Amino acid sequence: MLDPIDRSTLHHPSRGTLNEIYSTAICGNDLTSSVLYVIGVTTTMAGQLAPICLLIVGFVLYLFKSVYGEAGTAIPLNGGAYNLLLNTTSKNMASLAACLTILSYIATAVVSATECMTYAANLCPWIDIYWGTILLLGFFCFLSVMGITESAVVAVGIFIVHMGSMVFLIFVGTLYTFQNPSILANNLKEPLKYDWPLSILFGFCTAMLGVTGFETSANYIEEQQRGVFPKTLFNTWFIVFCLNPVLSIICLGVLDLPTLEAHHRDVLAKTAYDAGGKYFGLWISADAALVLAGAVLTAYVGVTGLVRRLALDRCMPQLLLAENRFRRTNHLIPISFFILCSSLFILLQGRVRSLANVYTLSFLCVMTLFAVGNMMLKYKRGRIRRPIRASWSTNFAALAAVVIALIGNVMLAPGHLIYFFIYFIVVAGITWAMFERIRHLQDRFAGVTQLAMDKIRSQKVVFFAKNDNLEVLNKAVSYVQQNELTRWLKVVYVYEDLNDPMIKAIAENLRVIDRCFPKMVIDLVLVQGTFSPEVVAQISSRLGVPRNFMFIACPGDRFPHDIGDFGGVRMITH
Repeated sequence: MLDPIDRSTLHHPSRGTLNEIYSTAICGNDLTSSVLYVIGVTTTMAGQLAPICLLIVGFVLYLFKSVYGEAGTAIPLNGGAYNLLLNTTSKNMASLAACLTILSYIATAVVSATECMTYAANLCPWIDIYWGTILLLGFFCFLSVMGITESAVVAVGIFIVHMGSMVFLIFVGTLYTFQNPSILANNLKEPLKYDWPLSILFGFCTAMLGVTGFETSANYIEEQQRGVFPKTLFNTWFIVFCLNPVLSIICLGVLDLPTLEAHHRDVLAKTAYDAGGKYFGLWISADAALVLAGAVLTAYVGVTGLVRRLALDRCMPQLLLAENRFRRTNHLIPISFFILCSSLFILLQGRVRSLANVYTLSFLCVMTLFAVGNMMLKYKRGRIRRPIRASWSTNFAALAAVVIALIGNVMLAPGHLIYFFIYFIVVAGITWAMFERIRHLQDRFAGVTQLAMDKIRSQKVVFFAKNDNLEVLNKAVSYVQQNELTRWLKVVYVYEDLNDPMIKAIAENLRVIDRCFPKMVIDLVLVQGTFSPEVVAQISSRLGVPRNFMFIACPGDRFPHDIGDFGGVRMITH
């Protein structure tokens, strides 16, 4: 008999603690902080056509709202693009997405913290930007160690202040534009830097920076209450769709194009200064510093959810999963992230321009992989129940748009590629070293490390067999052998009647498969009961196998449970 299981242990302790406001604020701070610079840089490329470019980006983000919604509701587990590709392709491909996402978060944290301190120093000249950046990174590290709920409270405060400031800026700017209509009229007459199709194209490619952070919500989906994730996607899309084009028009109505381009890094502060006076300009500068600090917090929340999943899957050291007794948080993840970001900032001596360029390319690559991953989900996992479905045309249109943006940004600044590859190789090297450590140790230190290798390979893996389908069983064993560092597979069959003929059929097929995989130890485990999240949790406890090392075949649309209810159980690719 299986032991009773406490339902509170079915998920991570922080599962389902974030409501719609908290979840939107965490993601929204990163997303809306981009308005501080995206309007200026888009205008330098597209001139007076910048609002059109930002509006097009809003439509592209609407496509991705459906793409992310389908993937997140089908497989509601932390990890974003990594989790999606892990359940639709291979672990190597998923690790590639994880590396790009981590790189994006590193760039987000360091660049946002530096820009925040730059704005703060403009308000208070006595602030030291260099040490202030490190202290800010340390503060949000401490906040992350305290827990995601505490982080969310701070995020909500920042988000409310920022949105209020932007709405008031729109109001003041609109009044100024009506009082001085000649500024907007003259801007509309200015010649474009390129022909209008190229202006819109290059402006669109640059304006895609305005949606950086949209992918973050998928990395802490397990911490959101049930049904909140789609609402978070809608809220953040709606804010960007309305806010960015409108603010772009306001800037064109207050500043002439040469001034706007000259102040592209602080265009909103300059707009506020000209439209509302000195103190309003200082207010918007303070708001900029505040929301950029919120973007740093978003990076910590996103990377914590992702790295925790990577550590559970043994792509990162499992030491990172250590929980403190006081808050039951994985404190080593934010501490390690702080050390990494601070070290990088010190090595760059505070000059983070190269990281800003890396941020652009890594973010667009992550969105590309997510679109590809959702297509694989539709093709390989079409039977999984999910309340949101993106059509094939929506997927293709979203993928085409982000690929165009990626190619366009490379064409506009090809020199940025070298920085991207340098940083990517460093992050990927760490992940690759963890993923390939068995093979490396075996080739380099065969005799000395045999015990260490045996310990790593001793991790048992479970596959839940639904029936005696020989092809599915064979592919399950093959997938585990290729993607997991283990030699031990336990095939579990949950039955209701001891006379079930499937028991004998599965046993006979496993004998055949066992001869085809001589390096694998394959056991058959029979469990009486009904397949459910509670039973899976009981089996996990009895066998000592974490649920992220348990696999199932792709469930059908009549499956009575959501994949997320099983606490990390993965789907075999076949």
